[in-house]
Amino acid sequence: MASYEEIFEKNAQWVAKMTRNDPDYFEKLASDQQPDYLYVGCSDSRVPANEIMGLEPGELFVHRNVGNLVNNTDLNVMACINYAVRHLNVKHIIVCGHYNCGAVKAAMTPVDLGILNPWLRTIRDVYRMHQNELNEIKDEHARYNRLVELNVLEQCTNIIKTAAVQKSYLEKNYPIVHGWVFDMHTGILIDQHINFEKILKDIQQIYNLTAGS
Repeated sequence: MASYEEIFEKNAQWVAKMTRNDPDYFEKLASDQQPDYLYVGCSDSRVPANEIMGLEPGELFVHRNVGNLVNNTDLNVMACINYAVRHLNVKHIIVCGHYNCGAVKAAMTPVDLGILNPWLRTIRDVYRMHQNELNEIKDEHARYNRLVELNVLEQCTNIIKTAAVQKSYLEKNYPIVHGWVFDMHTGILIDQHINFEKILKDIQQIYNLTAGS
C-alpha cells in the first residue's frame, strides 16, 4: 500500500504517462465533461468505478456512498442525479452494488449500530419488503448475496421515482436506469436486467411527476 508521500510520486508518474501518450490530454480533460453514464455505487475501496468499467476520466459521472443508497432525503445523491440528468444529459444511470458489502451485512445484523442505524434503515427496509423471499433462502451467504441484489433493485426504483428522470425520459427517451452487481471474487459485472419501462409504468400510479411536461 502506498504511503502518503508516495501518492504524489504516483500522481507525477501518471501525469507523465498521460501526457507522453497525448500532450494535450489535460487541456482536453479540463475543457468540458460530457459523460453518457451516471454511476451510483458503494464507497467500498475495492470497487473502483472507472476501472471496473474500463472507462477514462470524463466518461463517467460518479456518486458513491455506503451501501449505494438512493434516499430521497439525501440532498447529495438527489443533487447528483438532478445535475447528471438535467445538465449533463446522461443516457444511462447505473446503480452498482457488490457482493461482500459491509453495509448490507450490517443491515442483516439485529443490533444497535449507533449513528449507522438511520443510514442502514434503508437497507433494513429492503429486507422487510422482501422478507418472505429472503427467509426462504436457508444458506446465509446466498441470502446475503440476494439482499445485495434486491437492494440494487430498490435503489434503481428510487431513481425512477425522481421527477428529473421521469420528465427526461418522457421528453428524450433517456436516461435508462440499470442495476448491476460487482463480484469482487471474479471481477465480473453482473447486469441484473431490471425492466426499466415496467418499473416506470408501475410506479407512476403514485409517483407520476410528469404533469405539466
